Amino acid sequence: MSLLPAVPATRTLGEGGPAISPIAWGMWRLADDGRSAAEAAKLVHAALDAGITLLDTADIYGFDGKAGFGKAEELLGQVLAAEPGLREAMVLATKGGILPPLPYDQSPEYLAEAIDASLRRLRVERVDLWQIHRPDILAHPHETARALDRAIAQGKVGALGVSNFTIAQTAALNGFLDHKLVATQPEISTLRIDAIENGELDQAMALGLVPLAWSPLGGGRLANPETPRDKAVAAALDTVATAHDVSRTVTAYSWLMAHPAGIVPIVGSQQAARIAEAAQALTVRWTRQDWYAVLVAARGVPLP
Repeated sequence: MSLLPAVPATRTLGEGGPAISPIAWGMWRLADDGRSAAEAAKLVHAALDAGITLLDTADIYGFDGKAGFGKAEELLGQVLAAEPGLREAMVLATKGGILPPLPYDQSPEYLAEAIDASLRRLRVERVDLWQIHRPDILAHPHETARALDRAIAQGKVGALGVSNFTIAQTAALNGFLDHKLVATQPEISTLRIDAIENGELDQAMALGLVPLAWSPLGGGRLANPETPRDKAVAAALDTVATAHDVSRTVTAYSWLMAHPAGIVPIVGSQQAARIAEAAQALTVRWTRQDWYAVLVAARGVPLP
């Protein structure tokens, strides 16, 4: 039985943009547990050593509901200040637009402030990708687009993306932008297939957006499946995992990467060994039969 195409070693972030790895590393929990800059540096090196060049953070990461806003960016900024050479080895992405307790603000004034604040915390003059973290329903996309285009013109941002946007919200913002979106960041996993079935990935392919999948392991539920559906998905993944002698985790990443939209899973682990392990996903090849078996398990009903 023929195999689906192999995953390319790199992807381009937008037309003429930087090459990125087919797997990303995310820093949602980087600032947890009082992690030091030296400990954070080990994780950054683990990602880069594994060939993972796209590093994704956000200004809200580290916020516990009362304090810690910007903490993950500050910690990464300490790492970059100590080893300036690391900056050129990575494609740096961050997000903004969540402002507790509003909760969202994409007014031009706040976007400018948020971008400047992220640059200060990260101790860089420019980020390669800046993403709106969640949509602000009260912001007109024309005004938001003007603020984002201005940030690119000022050299503060290399490219633009959105996270958790609907198809219509993505299209509206993109229509007003001079510098078109290059990425979208929805939640996608073998346990969360909405983006696969509702047209989000079709839109990504049509617009040339790189889909960055957050929570690609279903929020940890793949490790300890409890419901009949979760167990069925795990069993379908394990069939392929056993054949390739890799973990279920690696197989779950590779299932996403096999999609023609070129999904880039964001590895959320803050353990060096688990970050390095993720790179094994490039070695897993899928047949259509095996790939669809996981989809059917995730749907819970047969395909039409």
